[in-house]
Amino acid sequence: MKPIQLFEPLYRTEECLDELRPWLDKGWTAPGELTQRLERAWTEYTGLQHALFTNSCTAALHLALTVLRIRRGWQDGDEVISTPLTFVSTNHAILYAGLRPVFADIDEYLCLDPQSVRERITPRTRAVMFVGVGGNTGQLAAIEDLCREHQLTLVIDAAHMAGTRFVQKLPGRLTHVGVELGGSAAALAYSFQGVKNLPAGDGGMLCMREPEEMSLARQLSWMGIDRDTYARTLDPDAKYKWKYMVPHLGFKAHGNALNAALALVGLRYLDQDNAMRSLIAERYEQRLGTYSVPVAARCSSSRHLYQLRVPERDRLITRLNDRQIYPGVHYASNQDYPLYGQQQPTPASQKAAKELLSLPMHVKLTDDDVERVITAVEAEL
Repeated sequence: MKPIQLFEPLYRTEECLDELRPWLDKGWTAPGELTQRLERAWTEYTGLQHALFTNSCTAALHLALTVLRIRRGWQDGDEVISTPLTFVSTNHAILYAGLRPVFADIDEYLCLDPQSVRERITPRTRAVMFVGVGGNTGQLAAIEDLCREHQLTLVIDAAHMAGTRFVQKLPGRLTHVGVELGGSAAALAYSFQGVKNLPAGDGGMLCMREPEEMSLARQLSWMGIDRDTYARTLDPDAKYKWKYMVPHLGFKAHGNALNAALALVGLRYLDQDNAMRSLIAERYEQRLGTYSVPVAARCSSSRHLYQLRVPERDRLITRLNDRQIYPGVHYASNQDYPLYGQQQPTPASQKAAKELLSLPMHVKLTDDDVERVITAVEAEL
């Protein structure tokens, strides 16, 4: 019997090699023309104004928070309200920047609950980190309003949201998250890690609203150096191409040409692949909808995840594994990790963390695979 995996990325190998071969022949795999092409392609695709290709979404979040701290004068221990129901990268990035994650509870969409966020605001709150779990927009509009009301900075962890759109009131009109919905966000960070909707082996994309902040993020992504290697190499007037200044303490956070080539090809097919994910989700919904995590109204989700909430989740995982079906869990509650310190209770998050099950979701699934997953789950529930 064929194993059915939770995730299985699809790479268009020959197209990827066609993109990459000229640069391998030149021996240039560092940031340069390919990474710049990807950044331009991403702004054209999303409608966002500025983009920086990074080596991961984690790095993008870290850069965003570091830049925001520098530019907005935040201090050690200032607070960022975040969710405990996320991969630890979200909250690690807050700690990397010398800030303190404060956990608010979640809503039915597994995203931040605006009322819980409101209750966590203190004089030291500087920002809210919204995570679009599974590609869901949740109550992002209400979170955005709350940030405006309290003059807080909004950062969106869009790791699952490549291709997520918001349906506007005008018939048939769609807009990417961060253009109108989430339009006041200071930063959005996307993931192109190997199991995401746009797999590039690894990588991320940082989009920031303010050009000065984006410029600083770009500089910090390459050790704080004032001019990157590619720009110095191309400069016909630079006699000393090796010479540069280092005005900031930066990081090794930039992406490279190898991953950019994969991402450029993947971006051509992102909407097509997400449409396939939506068809799979519809089939799951028809038979398992009673247990499904809902998608927010007017959200055209990327469907990175299809999540159920089920009793005896761990037993169900074992039984599915016996049938060579391998679901996942997204996520354990970060509140269980002492690293994040003492936190107020988040009962909805704690409850969800015990019930959530992510079904196999990728474009290599056949109709028979999907039917096999559904039948197996139905037999156990």
